[in-house]
Amino acid sequence: MGLSSDNIHGLILAVSSSIFIGSSFIIKKKGLMKAGASGTRAGSGGYSYLHEPMWWAGMISMIIGEVANFAAYAYAPAILVTPLGALSIIFSAVLAHFILEERLHIFGMLGCVLCVVGSTTIVLHAPQERNIDSVKDVWMLATEPGFLVYSVIVLVLVAVLIVRYVPKYGQTHMVVYVGICSLMGSLTVMSVKAVGIALKLTFSGMNQFKYFETWFFTTVVIGGSILQVNYLNKALDTFNTAVVSPVYYVMFTSLTILASMIMFKEWDSQSASQIATELCGFVTILSGTFLLHKTRDMGNTSSSEVSAVARSPKQRHNTNNTNSD
Repeated sequence: MGLSSDNIHGLILAVSSSIFIGSSFIIKKKGLMKAGASGTRAGSGGYSYLHEPMWWAGMISMIIGEVANFAAYAYAPAILVTPLGALSIIFSAVLAHFILEERLHIFGMLGCVLCVVGSTTIVLHAPQERNIDSVKDVWMLATEPGFLVYSVIVLVLVAVLIVRYVPKYGQTHMVVYVGICSLMGSLTVMSVKAVGIALKLTFSGMNQFKYFETWFFTTVVIGGSILQVNYLNKALDTFNTAVVSPVYYVMFTSLTILASMIMFKEWDSQSASQIATELCGFVTILSGTFLLHKTRDMGNTSSSEVSAVARSPKQRHNTNNTNSD
């Protein structure tokens, strides 16, 4: 059927969002580095970055990107909008290569290409946006048993990660910080979509802010966003940016698509071949992010170190004997 006008609007907004958000990772990282040099690092529980102008510049860039992303969800389904976050991975990885000197290996570049191919595949086969006439329709979808069970599971997992695993493994296992952001992000996106639809309907003359449901979704958006920003800062300050971005993307996208599938049932109107194609596109994106993750240190390894590792044990032994002579 091709892309509808609403899907095209959502696509343009999502691409713009990725550019701003991808830039924000690098700007915020620079701010965190400057703040950490003169105070307690964010990864150690410090908040000195709040006094760093560069961090705020990155924050403004992220806010602009999130506003564009927010608007995109009002026009297009999450299955179309969310995978386009791959563009922010590519943008941040390339900028990190040049600005932060976090070198991107050739296989990392291949990973970026795979992310683009996978995202394009999903966009071209994305479902049409569901017709919703009131925020109460969204509330009915959110209070169905399936999504309620999903929401409870997510909230329990987030609580366990924060209370039990952050103190022990937060500084050594990136998945802890990123997991909190991704789990909470899946619920936040569903609320963002609800508030975006409410704003869209309100601007068209049907006030949705007279309903309690709109304010509930707004509260979830604010609370979830604050939680995500806090733990994303810890992840960025503790681990390599070129790794945090793709891993966060994979987890966040997977959980968001799952939440959207449960809540909005967006695949009900699609054929098996369309769904299979979208899944293939998503697997392609996962392959790209896997490459970025596995080659994260290869770009920072000097040629002499690589050649030393590549030599056989016998060659290294002979070299050591020569040096000792």
